[in-house]
Amino acid sequence: MGVSRKTLGLLLGKAVGIDTDAHRRQIPDDLVDRATRAVAPFDKFLEDDPTVKEWILEHVPTKDGTITYITSFFPFTKWIYRYNTRWLTGDIIAGTTLGLVVVPQALSYALLANLSPEYGLYTSFTGASLYWLFGTSKDIAIGATAVVSLLVGKTGDRIFEEFPEFNREQIAKTHAFLAGCVLLVFGLLRLDWIIEFIPHVAIAAFVTGAAITITLSQVPTLLGITGVNSKGPAYQVAIGVLKGLPRAKMDAAIGLTALLLLYSIKGFCEHMATRKPRQNRLWTTLFSLRFTFTIVLYILISFLVNRNMPLEDAPFRILGNLPTGFGRGGAPTLNPKLMSALLPELPATVVILVLEHIAIGKSFGRINNYTVVPSQEIMSIAATNMLGPFVGAYASTGSFGGTAILSKAGVRTPLAGIFNGFILVLALYALTNVLYFIPMASLAALIIHAVINVMESPSNLYKTYLISPPDVVIFFAGVFVAIFTSLENGIYVTVAMSVALLLLRLARSRGRLMGRLRVYHYPRGSEVGTVDGSHLNPSSETTVMTASRSAFLPLDRHDASNPAVAVESPRPGVFIYRFSMGLNYLNQAQHVEHITQHIMRETRRTTKTQYEHPGDAPWNEPQPHVNNHSKQLSEDDVDDAEQQTCKPTLRALILDLAAVGDALDSGAVEGLVDLRTQLDHWAAPDPVEWHFAHAGDRWTRRALAVAGFGYPGARQLERDGGRWEPLFGLSEKKRGGSGSAAASGITNNNPRPAGDKPLNDADGAEKGRTARRSSRLAPVYGINRPNFHIDLEAAVEACEKSLAWKDNGERGDSA
Repeated sequence: MGVSRKTLGLLLGKAVGIDTDAHRRQIPDDLVDRATRAVAPFDKFLEDDPTVKEWILEHVPTKDGTITYITSFFPFTKWIYRYNTRWLTGDIIAGTTLGLVVVPQALSYALLANLSPEYGLYTSFTGASLYWLFGTSKDIAIGATAVVSLLVGKTGDRIFEEFPEFNREQIAKTHAFLAGCVLLVFGLLRLDWIIEFIPHVAIAAFVTGAAITITLSQVPTLLGITGVNSKGPAYQVAIGVLKGLPRAKMDAAIGLTALLLLYSIKGFCEHMATRKPRQNRLWTTLFSLRFTFTIVLYILISFLVNRNMPLEDAPFRILGNLPTGFGRGGAPTLNPKLMSALLPELPATVVILVLEHIAIGKSFGRINNYTVVPSQEIMSIAATNMLGPFVGAYASTGSFGGTAILSKAGVRTPLAGIFNGFILVLALYALTNVLYFIPMASLAALIIHAVINVMESPSNLYKTYLISPPDVVIFFAGVFVAIFTSLENGIYVTVAMSVALLLLRLARSRGRLMGRLRVYHYPRGSEVGTVDGSHLNPSSETTVMTASRSAFLPLDRHDASNPAVAVESPRPGVFIYRFSMGLNYLNQAQHVEHITQHIMRETRRTTKTQYEHPGDAPWNEPQPHVNNHSKQLSEDDVDDAEQQTCKPTLRALILDLAAVGDALDSGAVEGLVDLRTQLDHWAAPDPVEWHFAHAGDRWTRRALAVAGFGYPGARQLERDGGRWEPLFGLSEKKRGGSGSAAASGITNNNPRPAGDKPLNDADGAEKGRTARRSSRLAPVYGINRPNFHIDLEAAVEACEKSLAWKDNGERGDSA
């Protein structure tokens, strides 16, 4: 004979000393029978607890789910079959425009990575060629960026000093490959949500610190100053630049005029786009091509000056020879020593790659009315960084400048990257002789002009201050650390401070004791008179008072409501507590202490314990002051005793779980159990009713039920005798395709206010109507847990009805 799983579980539990039915025995035996009679004539609904097996089965992938998961890695299959000539025209224009801009940018960004300029072209080519296969945004352009290039350069400097047997190219390619592997894991497991732990303020501080560092590192090249160590912290570079100003060369004329030209074109195009909005497309295109125009102009100047002299004799530094084609390709160096040295650099690199890319994708998705898939975007940069090193690329991510150019140029699909890649290939194979004459100072001007625009503006900082002042402190801390130590330390500090602030807010969050008020809506459509009341109809106030609803506001009135409005507890001895920022093991002690202190301050003990001898009293229980001469209570103690007598006893506690969310942890439930013990001792011998609003999550309800919440205890039912009368929330059942009340003929234009008689206590005619429509209504929640309510108003109404029923019953017994 086979043994059932339940029996086997009981036997195994008993073998290890676990009583698997302990939590069920605390439920009154006749609870369901009483609740069934109370909800009659409507059908009963009993709630089942969720199980671990059920959760596992819900998350086991199905065949269709597996197919969908695999095909989701190639989103181009959803639109490539609809590709047409109009899309092709838009993509060619946008991709070609971007290519003309990317060539000089890629060359300059490679210098930030301390690599030869051609590596920037390889990097931008890889992103342009691969993104259309994996990306979900039509606008994003993956390629070399200033911030990531600076990270690559800093990483290469550190590892090259420690392990000189590896050159910078090997370090950069292995760095990109390892970052791609980490991103691949993130993408396959759809772990994009982890990045949400990194706050915006941390990224803003990092980007600003990086922009300052990049700008200072390019000033020596801009001015032709030699002998400045641009690899150290930013403040040291600034000191070196100031000391080296007397050594400035002809490069300064090239660099400063190029920088001035870039800003002049930028300002002119922005001004003309504002004055002539109909020509916005033209001025936007010219604005985007300012980099290309400036570089072409200074290539021409450099050619005229340097065409007949060797490279070393040029009056200002020029780029020099570039290898033709993809001559730097090859597999990354997977040496264990090199990979172990790169591991500490990966967290900062991965965070920046993902955050910069996702932020750009979401921003342009909102602008152009489409949605990007973050996990799939991670897959796109994973593929780019894993495959890029084989053609010579270093780490890359989405470029804000390149994405903006594609968007404004009218890109139609991600396939525009192919045409961008074509321009890059053309530059590698046909334009290397032209690129030879690019002045290094003009590239430095291009970098400075590009990165200054990404710094956090003072207006944004002031707005952040108005929203959250602590974020501004974190921002400046991150910037200062980045400037005086390193960029990696800057992002680590800002993330650590942000997480610490979040945990502090979570651990020290205080809920609010709530009171009830009646809300009346005015003006109504039927009102006569003006809104300001100057010609108010005399019956307006009466008209307003005809329809109202309950609302709840904090009793301490530390909110934005009008302090003249009356907010009161629903009933003496009844307390409503609303959690803020959830309930968990971190903040449960804070909530328990807040509730306990308030209740004990606003109520009195139901029965004060009398001790035969002072030594029998607990040491922590306050004793009244005794006059040594008269042995009588002092006047102050008499006044205190009278005040205590006027206070109500504790009757019920209503908890609003709207902010609690998903399943509670064990520490939170233990905190509630401890609170119940304290309140039961305070109110003894009377029981304290517990009601819960917005407890909709099944795992939360299970956790509370295991601890004995959600239903009246056996002691309460015994004390109340047969007078227990729960209040259930009913709703209309689904009927075919029409489940609305209007469709079934049930209407309720004037909802019953709190305190009126419930449906099954109406007169005889109403009872008849209730019986006839009983098949149309059903309980919203299980009747076996009647103290879990759909909202706060239902919880208060049920509590009031229960206490009123008890009070009436006690008066009847005493009579």
